[in-house]
Amino acid sequence: MADIKIKKLNKFYGDLHIIKDIDIEIEDKSFTVLVGPSGSGKSTMLRMIAGLEEINSGEISIDDKIVNKLDPKDREIAMVFQSYALYPHMNVFDNMALGLKLKKTPKDEIEKKVHEAAKILQLNDYLDRLPKQLSGGQRQRVAIGRAITRDPKIFLFDEPLSNLDAKLRVEMRRELKKLHQNLKTTMVYVTHDQTEAMTLGTKIALMNNGKIEQYDTPENIYNNPKSIFVADFVGSPPMNFIRGKIVNNNKKYFLAKNADNEFQIQLSDDVITSKNNDSLLLGIRPEHIFFKKEHAVRVSKDDNFAQISVVPILNEYVGHEQIVTFNYLGQEILGKFSSSILIEMNKEINLYVDLNKICFFEN
Repeated sequence: MADIKIKKLNKFYGDLHIIKDIDIEIEDKSFTVLVGPSGSGKSTMLRMIAGLEEINSGEISIDDKIVNKLDPKDREIAMVFQSYALYPHMNVFDNMALGLKLKKTPKDEIEKKVHEAAKILQLNDYLDRLPKQLSGGQRQRVAIGRAITRDPKIFLFDEPLSNLDAKLRVEMRRELKKLHQNLKTTMVYVTHDQTEAMTLGTKIALMNNGKIEQYDTPENIYNNPKSIFVADFVGSPPMNFIRGKIVNNNKKYFLAKNADNEFQIQLSDDVITSKNNDSLLLGIRPEHIFFKKEHAVRVSKDDNFAQISVVPILNEYVGHEQIVTFNYLGQEILGKFSSSILIEMNKEINLYVDLNKICFFEN
């Protein structure tokens, strides 16, 4: 078992309140990602779990053992940093073996553990090389290998891929996911990259201003965001927000503009979550807006879609797909379509919104 329970955790730097009364339970063998914008408190929280930052109030327990006062070396954790932190004068083998040597582990056990870790990380052919003779991705694998040899209960990763180029980051994401599947160990990973969070995490804690906005599976974070911040942070392009209020017209519900009750989108009864709020945001992701009615029917349960009239004003070609900006009753919304679809600019067209995928937020 290697679960982490955090209760009423707080951290101050002088008068600055960095971590604000956080409660979270990180499950054994999970890959939990702490994600959020810069300054949200995610790295501070990771360092508090590691014992590198003092806790002002609250409680952290690992396997039901409170670790608030324990030194980092006594918490049975291993941390992988953004900077690799390799010793330049030591070869790969010695860098990976360092923690074991400091614990006075027998030589034959060191050999065994280093070679096992090197095999997992495909470093067998590099054990005699110095860090300066390795690529960035190889150096990061050495840093991860050093953590593996310690056989910790918990791995902590502090933005370990941020120094790598885009292609290498994708490759290393796959390696980390495989590593988690093979080791079946609890991992906690910090990143500001939402794609990294969605692809790696079995659970995601989305942080903002020292608090956790939502702690859930990637699927629920994406499809059922609990706040405007979560909906806007996750997704590329981000979710569209259409401002309005819900009105009843002859027993039919519409999202109408606040100012003049101009009808925008007809809504079915089963998707209404608030019928009396004067200020709502309807959220719909760009990929849940369709160019043709038959496309919407194909994916929308029970043909549950709405037609809207828009004017395309901007097209961004990104290879296999295109991102199109539309003017919709004075508001800009984005749609994501196949690049094979021809969309004429500045000419009014109809689009189709999947009503099963919309969200409502109080404004």
